[in-house]
Amino acid sequence: MAIDEEVEVVLGPIKLSGQLTIPEEPGGVVLFAHGSGSSRHSPRNRLVAGVLNDAALGTLLFDLLTPIEETDRNNVFDIPMLGERLTRVTEWLRAQPEGKGLPIGYFGASTGAGAALVAAADPDAQIAAVVSRGGRPDLAEQSLPLVTAPTLLVVGSLDRQVIQLNQEAQRQLLCENRLEIVPGATHLFEEAGTLEEVAALACRWFVSHFGVEQHPPS
Repeated sequence: MAIDEEVEVVLGPIKLSGQLTIPEEPGGVVLFAHGSGSSRHSPRNRLVAGVLNDAALGTLLFDLLTPIEETDRNNVFDIPMLGERLTRVTEWLRAQPEGKGLPIGYFGASTGAGAALVAAADPDAQIAAVVSRGGRPDLAEQSLPLVTAPTLLVVGSLDRQVIQLNQEAQRQLLCENRLEIVPGATHLFEEAGTLEEVAALACRWFVSHFGVEQHPPS
């Protein structure tokens, strides 16, 4: 049975709000790690999540920080802490009936990509694939050589500084990886059709590495 509901992830004294969507017969679940200044309500991430849902992939969009924690800018850029938080949410999902036995991937945007790669570097993570959108993989620092999950880095062609940061990070990745540059796109992929291109690239990456039989959108 398909699921689309608000959830509360309880991690000890911490309670995180999220939106869990699981299609019928899902081929895997993708956890979204948003960037600074964003949330589970991000229209960009929700667009990508919708494309993944249409390809029979589940999604969990959630807030890495509580509203009180977000008021401290130090928390927003504490990548090791955010990576650990993502790891704990992953453990929570695997313990739920909807997540048991399913391949799990990470979709990280901006600073959230750093957190996703830190979490994926955990030797017990068993993450099937990672996608970074306009990400800061350089923030994962020492974790990059430890990532084993196939990693796709997607950057806009006009986001020149972030392209350089991704190229430098890519040289440190020892796992299967690819850098895709979307023509005419800036950091937030606000230009017509560019975010849809990100969604298609991410969908193909997850579908192929999750071993899903459904055909992703072209």
